[in-house]
This record gives sequence, C-alpha cells and structure tokens, in this order.
Amino acid sequence: MARNLAMMAMILILAAAALRGSAAITCSQVYGALLPCVGYLQGGALDQRCCSGMKSLLAAARSTKDRRATCGCIKTAAATTSGIDYGRATELPGKCGVSIPFKISPNTDCSKYVRSSTYCCY
Repeated sequence: MARNLAMMAMILILAAAALRGSAAITCSQVYGALLPCVGYLQGGALDQRCCSGMKSLLAAARSTKDRRATCGCIKTAAATTSGIDYGRATELPGKCGVSIPFKISPNTDCSKYVRSSTYCCY
C-alpha cells in the first residue's frame, strides 16, 4: 500500500513537471489575437484591435517556451496566409508601439529567440 502511494505521488509530480514545462500559449490564441492584423498585412487599414491583440499576446508570452510557441504560430500563419506584404509586417510592431525580436516571416528561426528582455513597449 505504501509503495502504491509513493508510486502515485511520483507520477503526479512528474505529470505536474511536464505540464509546467509545456508552453501555455496555443496557436489558436495567437491566431485569435492577431486575426485583426491580416487586413493590414494584405494592404488594408490598420485596425486598433490588431495592436490590442499584439500587446496582450506579448504580455501573455512570459516564458521562453511561450515566446517560441508564439513565434512558431506566427511563422506558420505567415507561411499559410496569402497576400502578406512582409514590408508591412516589419513595420507593424512599431505602428502598434511594441518591439518583437524576430521578423514576421515564414523563414524565421524561432529556436534562436530565447530572451524575454527583448520585448519592450515604447
């Protein structure tokens, strides 16, 4: 009985550690936050909901895993969304008053993005 309890406790500890080690931000959250940006990236007007989404997403991406996951989701979206003007994508963070340490591009290497101190707001 004591051995079973010890085994269960070990399993719970390992499960909790695994959960803590995974990124909390999902691509669904990233896409939802940045969906208002698509029109601007395709040549339209900047919707302030885009900037609000970008700022809330940056605030939520606290851990390295969260930031890498966010970068990966943005990279995937950039690769699968047609008509994106990457010049506008480069300008977008500045227009929203934020700074991100990677390019919005399907070629971004998200594994190189590791520091939280590189996010800043103007």
